[in-house]
Amino acid sequence: MSADTSAPATEREAVASTAVDPTLVGTTATKAERGGRIRVPWRFIGGRAAFYLFTAWAAITINFFIPRMMKGDAVDSYMARSQGQLTPAAEKALRLMFGLDSSVPLWQQYLDYWGMLLRGDLGVSISTGMAPVGDAIAAALPWTLGLVGFATIVSFLVGTSLGAVVGWRRGGRLDVLVPVTTFLGTVPYFWLGLIFIAVFSTVLGWFPAGHAYEVGVDPGWNADFIGQVLSHGALPMITIVIASVGGWVLGMRNMMLTVLDEDYITVAQAKGMPNRRVLWRYAARNAVLPQIQSFALSLGFIVGGTIVMEMVFSYPGIGLLLLSATNAKDYALMQGIFLVLVMAVLVANIIADIAYAILDPRTRQTEA
Repeated sequence: MSADTSAPATEREAVASTAVDPTLVGTTATKAERGGRIRVPWRFIGGRAAFYLFTAWAAITINFFIPRMMKGDAVDSYMARSQGQLTPAAEKALRLMFGLDSSVPLWQQYLDYWGMLLRGDLGVSISTGMAPVGDAIAAALPWTLGLVGFATIVSFLVGTSLGAVVGWRRGGRLDVLVPVTTFLGTVPYFWLGLIFIAVFSTVLGWFPAGHAYEVGVDPGWNADFIGQVLSHGALPMITIVIASVGGWVLGMRNMMLTVLDEDYITVAQAKGMPNRRVLWRYAARNAVLPQIQSFALSLGFIVGGTIVMEMVFSYPGIGLLLLSATNAKDYALMQGIFLVLVMAVLVANIIADIAYAILDPRTRQTEA
């Protein structure tokens, strides 16, 4: 009889030892414990790698053909500016240099273009004084990354944090932040920038009106130059943050409202967990997942810069360089900038996939 009564007790102990905290099941707060070794999702990895490789090939191919479908080319524009000072032999030499010789078949130009890319040669920019495209991009890219990149990160962190708090305290006074930030997000960048220049630069004189630093300042790692860069970049950065933070606030708040209705949030609160832990460890961590994809894409498009913003503030970024290349029909520089932009977006998507796998164990379990 004792043996019969001990068996259920043993089973109950086994079940109790394998019980899982209901607040952790199906959430991203912790990784579910599973026996055996972790299976590597090679099929998923291979599929994603093939997708990104195909996307890169398609983007590079389109990048090659689209400029050549436009009317005119960089050599025609350069010849027009030279007002007949170049001989036909010089024009032919330029066309050979830029791969625009009509005597060479288009498919051969395409193969030559791939050969140059594999050697790391992006060509020569005719609109920057025959400078290598890589050097022209390398000179403009840090300004865009420093300004737009930092502003994007700040707006994401501030907007996501505010959205989490506003969603957690829904129906409170903080809800007023949603229409205010959304309204500011509908204001065009250039209009907001012009208003800020008029108020904070012209009237109050707190910030410089444009450029990256004052004329006569020698670039270098010294206090004078760094101070100039920070003061000139403050106003455009504030403009970008104010204009873009509303989208992050609204998106995070809406996701928080959805997550707060989940059962594991109710169970966590019923267990007496502190509200701060429930907010950041459970609700916000799950609600932020859709924001990660948008943030990764935003990081990818940082490389493209904000052309209008850089025009308003006369900021020497990659967007202004792209506009100059387009006006001059500088194929090589346009292709180089587009290539960097596409690669940045692809890398950002890869980072988003990795972030999803880290933040959401269900992704790893499903793909495994």
